[in-house]
Amino acid sequence: MAQRSQEKGVTGGAPVVDEPGRVRNVVLVGHSGAGKTTLVEALLAATGTVDRAGTVTDGTTVCDHDPAAVRQQRSVTLACAPVLHDGIKVNLLDTPGYADFVGELRAGLRAADAALFVVSAVDGMDAATAALWEECAAVDMPRAVAVARLDHPRADFDETVALCQRVFGDNVLPLYLPMLGDDGVSVAGLLGLITRRVFDYTGGLPPAVREPDPEHLPAIGEARDELIEGIIAESEDETLMDRYLGGEEIEPAVLIEDLEKAVARGHFYPVIPVCAGTGVGLDALLEVLTAAFPSPLEHDLPVVTGVDGSPRPPLTCDPEGPLVAEVVKTTVDRHVGRVSLVRVFSGTLRPDQVVHVSGHGLAGRGHPDHDADERVAHVYAPLGAALREVPACVAGDICAITKSGSAETGDTISGKDQPLLIAPWEMPEPLLPVAIVARSRADEDALAKNLARLVAGDPTLRLERNPETHQLVLWCMGEAHADVVLDRLRSGGVELETEPVRVALRETFTAGSKGHGRHVKQSGGHGQYAVADIEVEPLPRGAGFEFVDRVVGGAVPHNYIPSVEKGVRAQMERGIVAGYPVVDVRVTLFDGKAHSVDSSDAAFQTAGALALRDAAEKGQLTLLEPVDEVTIRVPDSFVGAVMSDLSGRRGRVLGTEPDGDGVERTLVRAEVPATELLRYAVELRSMTSGIGTFRRRFVRHEPMPAHLVEQATKLATSAQ
Repeated sequence: MAQRSQEKGVTGGAPVVDEPGRVRNVVLVGHSGAGKTTLVEALLAATGTVDRAGTVTDGTTVCDHDPAAVRQQRSVTLACAPVLHDGIKVNLLDTPGYADFVGELRAGLRAADAALFVVSAVDGMDAATAALWEECAAVDMPRAVAVARLDHPRADFDETVALCQRVFGDNVLPLYLPMLGDDGVSVAGLLGLITRRVFDYTGGLPPAVREPDPEHLPAIGEARDELIEGIIAESEDETLMDRYLGGEEIEPAVLIEDLEKAVARGHFYPVIPVCAGTGVGLDALLEVLTAAFPSPLEHDLPVVTGVDGSPRPPLTCDPEGPLVAEVVKTTVDRHVGRVSLVRVFSGTLRPDQVVHVSGHGLAGRGHPDHDADERVAHVYAPLGAALREVPACVAGDICAITKSGSAETGDTISGKDQPLLIAPWEMPEPLLPVAIVARSRADEDALAKNLARLVAGDPTLRLERNPETHQLVLWCMGEAHADVVLDRLRSGGVELETEPVRVALRETFTAGSKGHGRHVKQSGGHGQYAVADIEVEPLPRGAGFEFVDRVVGGAVPHNYIPSVEKGVRAQMERGIVAGYPVVDVRVTLFDGKAHSVDSSDAAFQTAGALALRDAAEKGQLTLLEPVDEVTIRVPDSFVGAVMSDLSGRRGRVLGTEPDGDGVERTLVRAEVPATELLRYAVELRSMTSGIGTFRRRFVRHEPMPAHLVEQATKLATSAQ
């Protein structure tokens, strides 16, 4: 983001509202390529927010300002673009459609009060969009559908509506039908079903309104009857259906009022045909967004507690109430510094206000709990990358603040004298590991600095410094997410490389063995002399390490026996075969020798280590690999493919069960070696059309097959 209000043809000042009833927060969702960003751009131009609509292909849209989005020609971050229509401020939240950026989608859903599903009239929808509809239905979030890309030669509005009805269910009905132009191909206008009017866009916006032609009447009549019956079925007026069935003509104003109430309650889902290129339907869509979608006053607010977790009264969307806001997104601009997109739930956020910033509950993602008091210097209305200063941000509205020293995505902003905390929203676990290494020592400081910035803004990114493999691992949502993260690191001046991710294995003995450790050295002055004889026995998995003293006759002086154990432990930590820790063994010291002058603690430590290595050379060692329990959530139609794939990964299926949320999904539980799961996040998504998800947790170590032991040993040796 940048602190300039004239970027990309921005016209005029920022829209400012002073009460929540004049705000609508709408998140646009749909698969990648459905046309969400293009639709937002068209709405910005139609409302005069920008003087000319940009294009995704040219990289000139307001919302896709991130360099990675411009390069990939698809959204990779959440963007906010407010427009003003009929005195109502509509905060349009444009979200990425690709599954890797689900964290940005989750942030958009958290900040919104209603969802606009954008469905392509050319490509239909993906399974992830259908799953998201179910998720919104579970919380009664109001929804509408915009059928976009009607100007494409292969566009089919009727088939797209039929698809939406099959996938989304009941009460998904169009308010308008597209009207073809004189060429019989292009969409020139809309047929209004409630008003029985034609809206002709051949002259641009606003459209010319006229009576329908005779050939339009059959299509209007059939679709209108279905629409009216759907509206009346959701009406609070129980007499309306009887009047309608009795032949009474229901006034359009009554139908529209009942329609708006049903949409706001999340019980009716209007479909609006739109064409971003020609402007067809944009005014109709804006009317639905402002008149039918609810204001923040009608939306349930998150539960708040004290910073210590103590209960607090429920919030109300009151500009005069206690300040409670949430950072839904954090970015770092090279000119401005840290920029935080904030949804205000209660109270009013003002410039020069001292606030309390709290972040709790994300320590497992690399975000330690933190609390700090900070002064808000300025409050801005964001428009993509542009920041336009505003005098305040009232409850229900969305704004941006800059230069916060501690605010991270998911943090709560509250009053200094009354600190409060909102529980963070549910974030998916990043499950694709990417190991990175700075190209030179000079890049290491820059890498650490840039990583801290990225992790602060992206709770779906987890940073891990593996103490056993000594690798720096970024856990990402998928390959596209990883590409964006690496690109941002490199654009920050960091030269880095990726390397294969190594799984932390273990070594163990498979049979008993004896070892002799002799450390004798004489080089002038005091020498070094120690001899240790040990016996090594394997223990059950997970038993750990036991050291037993069975020395008789003082062959090893009592004060040096702990030294032998210390040397054995040190060698176990360093590993023997492939450099991995040795586990699950019992080491018995049964004999040795000492010198009255040259023996020492260090000498017996060395002798203990040598004895363990000697026992390894004489005995049998193998590698142990971590085994994870995975819980995979997939539609029923993919269960067979998933279970077959698990068998190919040396997995053991433990069982299946219905998901239990009323939809046709199954939970598959299995145990799978961690080495087989390195790219499972990508491969499961490919296998299930993007909607399969899984969780994993470590359960134990198990012996690795012999042919894989050889491969792992070679890999570990080459990495040392």
